[in-house]
Amino acid sequence: MNFDKLIDHFKLDKQEFYFQFNSHPNYPSALAFSDTLNFLGLKNDAYELDKEYWDELPEEYMALVDNSFSLVKKKGNDFTIYSDKIKTLNKEELYKNSGDFVLLFEKTENVKTKSFFNFRPIIYLVFAIIILYSFLQFTWYESVFNLLSLVGVYISLELFNQKFGQESAVVSNICGGAANSSSQSSCSKIFSSDKTDVLGLKLSDFSLIYFLGITFVGLVLPQSQVILRITSMISVLVILYSFYVQAFVEKSLCRVCLVIIFVLLGQIALSSFYFSWEINMPVIFTSVILFISLFFTVAFLNNLMNQKEELKKSNSKNLRFKRNYDLFKRELTDNEKIEFSDQQTFFVGNIDAKLHISVVSNPYCGFCKDAHKIVEDLLLQYPDEISAQMRFNYSNERADEKYTRLISDFLSIYNNKSQKEFLNSVDIWFKNKDESEIRRKSGTENPQDLANIIQMTAENSSAGLNFTPVFIINGYQFPDKYDREDINYFISELIEDEDFPA
Repeated sequence: MNFDKLIDHFKLDKQEFYFQFNSHPNYPSALAFSDTLNFLGLKNDAYELDKEYWDELPEEYMALVDNSFSLVKKKGNDFTIYSDKIKTLNKEELYKNSGDFVLLFEKTENVKTKSFFNFRPIIYLVFAIIILYSFLQFTWYESVFNLLSLVGVYISLELFNQKFGQESAVVSNICGGAANSSSQSSCSKIFSSDKTDVLGLKLSDFSLIYFLGITFVGLVLPQSQVILRITSMISVLVILYSFYVQAFVEKSLCRVCLVIIFVLLGQIALSSFYFSWEINMPVIFTSVILFISLFFTVAFLNNLMNQKEELKKSNSKNLRFKRNYDLFKRELTDNEKIEFSDQQTFFVGNIDAKLHISVVSNPYCGFCKDAHKIVEDLLLQYPDEISAQMRFNYSNERADEKYTRLISDFLSIYNNKSQKEFLNSVDIWFKNKDESEIRRKSGTENPQDLANIIQMTAENSSAGLNFTPVFIINGYQFPDKYDREDINYFISELIEDEDFPA
């Protein structure tokens, strides 16, 4: 399934979305899709809704259009559909091509957006510099030849990346420009029918090696026209092979292949009319070494990327098992339930929430920072569905004056200021570990009564909770077989599970 248009619309992290979706235990169901959006911070609810009620839906919602999860945006009497591509349907067409599945969502400030660095502007800048340098230093026909080489490099790079799941807008636009998706299928069929396999490299990979090689030769090596002329002539064999596959094997045209062929034909024409036959042995030797080096470099990168993809697929399959809610619930509730008193010191969130998380921690524990961050994010994402209590371990017999003062300041902030300010103070503490900063936030020099904190610590100790951090969910200790971060996978199901003991 292709969700690129949908992901781009919500500015989600594409790699994270596909990883979470593919590793969901119910992949590729509507539940997996809904849970993935929830995990990324796009809260949603799924319904089976008869078409007669669709007029009451909001301006934006998600539905299964042409068996694909799609964003539907109402504009007057028409509907814009964001799926594998963007299209516009009228009401009758939408209802005819859709099932009854509807997913309603709300945008929040906690959506996990794209987090990766975009290298494309840098690539475009490098290409622009190369083009400028070429036109300033070479003849017009050499400059045009180098420009065509860069076009070949760019398209070949896009094809190389597309092999490993990174969709290319350029390739999609070239191949999928028709009203239907058959052109795209033709491109895919041509690439899949390529039987070339030299150290795992396909013909499209050799295209990358070829264009990178002649780009370097054309820009860096002097008196290299003979090399460029010979390599251009050799490319005739590739053109003939490509035409043969398209015309007689698949009997369909691949548009991106035709673009590359036109680039090669342009270079053949330029080199034939304008390039000399002057032979320079050092240049020939250097060019051969360059092409050999590029071949093994691309082969190495190709093998590395293939291994990465295999590991990703294997990890996704393993995670489907690990993220199975029934297994998690069994592991969680197999532990003996811990009974705490009802005192509510450092209690945050919705007091009436069905799901309660206790965090046993120590302000000076290095690992506790991440545990508190997880709970704070959950409270932010599910403010009405969960509550939490920060259960700092503190003993007046063993604690020094600095620790006592810090706990007193936390208690002062909790008692006299909002929950948000208290959580913010805890967050700032774990970031900076500055006692004076927390003291300023408390705004008082008067020590607080720490009897409730001492009682909490005694309860923690009686339950054997001496090591920190520890999550307790409705009295059940978080299973050791799971990482603390895994709670994000199960939180929505814990909230919805009517049978989970309160």
